[in-house]
Amino acid sequence: MKKCELLVEDVIKNSIADELKIKKGDKILSINNTIPKDIIEYSYIINDEELNILVEHKNKKLEEIEIEKDFDEDLGIVFSSAVFDGVKKCCNHCIFCFVDQQPKGLRDSLYVKDDDWRLSYIQGTYVTLTNLKEEDWQRIEQYHISPLFISVHTTNPELREKMTRNPNAKNIMEQLKRFKKIKTKIHAQIVLCPGYNDGKELKKTLEDLKTVKSIVKSIAVVPLGISKFRKEKFKKVDKKIALETIKIIEEFNSSIKKNIAMASDEFFILAGLDVPDKKYYGDFLQIEDGVGAIRLLKDSFKKCLKKMKKKIKSKSKITIATASTPYKLFKEFQKDIKVENLEFEVLEIKNNFFGKDINIAGLITGEDIIETIKDKNIENLVISSVMLKKNGENYEEVFLDGKTIKDIQKTNKKMKIHILKNHYNFDEILNIINNL
Repeated sequence: MKKCELLVEDVIKNSIADELKIKKGDKILSINNTIPKDIIEYSYIINDEELNILVEHKNKKLEEIEIEKDFDEDLGIVFSSAVFDGVKKCCNHCIFCFVDQQPKGLRDSLYVKDDDWRLSYIQGTYVTLTNLKEEDWQRIEQYHISPLFISVHTTNPELREKMTRNPNAKNIMEQLKRFKKIKTKIHAQIVLCPGYNDGKELKKTLEDLKTVKSIVKSIAVVPLGISKFRKEKFKKVDKKIALETIKIIEEFNSSIKKNIAMASDEFFILAGLDVPDKKYYGDFLQIEDGVGAIRLLKDSFKKCLKKMKKKIKSKSKITIATASTPYKLFKEFQKDIKVENLEFEVLEIKNNFFGKDINIAGLITGEDIIETIKDKNIENLVISSVMLKKNGENYEEVFLDGKTIKDIQKTNKKMKIHILKNHYNFDEILNIINNL
C-alpha cells in the first residue's frame, strides 16, 4: 500500500494554518496520531476541538503543533490531492473505454484510469465498483458517503462481465441493494453500445434499477464514443437506435411516474429531434455527462438576447470556434443576433485528431483549432475551457495534444482570445458583445 502523503498545495489567508505558518510544500505527517487516507477522513478528524498536528516543513524540519478550535472550524489547508494514499486504479478493460483509444505521445495523466469511490463522491467521477473491498464498504457506511456516481451499463451479470472484461463486475445488483440498505444514493450511467446493452437489454437494466429506485437520483444514457484509434469495430448509434433509446427511456419514466432517466443530448441530435424542455432534465444532475447542456444553452441564449445591445460603438467581429455538435447550435443563434456594427462568426472545428465521429468540445485539440483559424481574419476568438486541461475547479491553458493558448496566439498576435468558463451559459459571450 502506498504511504499516505498530505502535501500542502495552498493555505487560505487568515486561516488557522496561515496563523501557524504552515506553507505550501509542507507535509502533514499525522493528526491526533492518525494518518488520514483521504480528504474524507481528514475532514472528520479535524472536527475535534483539540488537535495535535505533526508537520514536516519544506526545509525538512519537524514541528508538533497543539491547536484548540471550534468544533466545525476548518484549518484552511488545501492539499495537492483529495486522496493521500494514491488513487485506486481501474482494473477493468471495458470495450468502450476512451482512454484505451487514444494515440501514444499525449501527457501521462491522460492514460491514467481511476476507479476510486472517493473521487466519485468528491469530484463526481464514475466508478464501476469492481475493486471495492470490505474495508471500502465499511468506510462508505461509516462516513455516510452519498451520492456516488456509478457506471452501471447493464445489470445483466454475464453481459457486464463481457463489457468490462472483469468477472468482478457481475454482482452490480447485489452492490446496489447494499447501497439501498445503507441509504447511499447514486447517479447511474449507461454507456450505450449497440449490439450489447441497447434495446431489450436496456429495458431489463432499467427494470432492475426500479428495484432500487429509492436510492437512484438519476440515470444518464450516453452513446459509445468511437475515435479513429479504436482497434475493435463497433456499431455506431444511428437514428433508429437513438429513437428507440429515447422511447425506452420515456416508457421507463412513465412507468415510475418520475423523470430520473435521461438520454444525453447526442441521442436527440442523432434522432433529428429538438432537445426536451427543462422539465425533462429536472435539476440537470447529469450535466457533466452531456445531458441537458444544449437545453441550458438554448434557454440562456433566449434570456441573453433580450439584454444584448442593439448597436456597438464601432465595427467589431466575434468568432466562436467550437466542435461539430455545438457548432450547429451556435449557427442557429447567429441568425437571431442582430447587433449593428457586429459580425458574429461561427467556425466548426473538425476533429482530425480523434476522428470525424468525435464531435464534442471537450475533445478538441490545439492543432485542430490552429488548422481551423489559420489564414482567417479574427479579432476576438471565443473557445470553451472544456478544451483545456482540468486542474480541480480550474483549468490550465494546455490542450489534449500539448498545444497551448500561446500556440493559438502565434497564429495572430493581434487576436484577442476569450476562454469561456461556463459553456452551458451564453452570459459570458453576452458580456463580450456588450463590452465591445
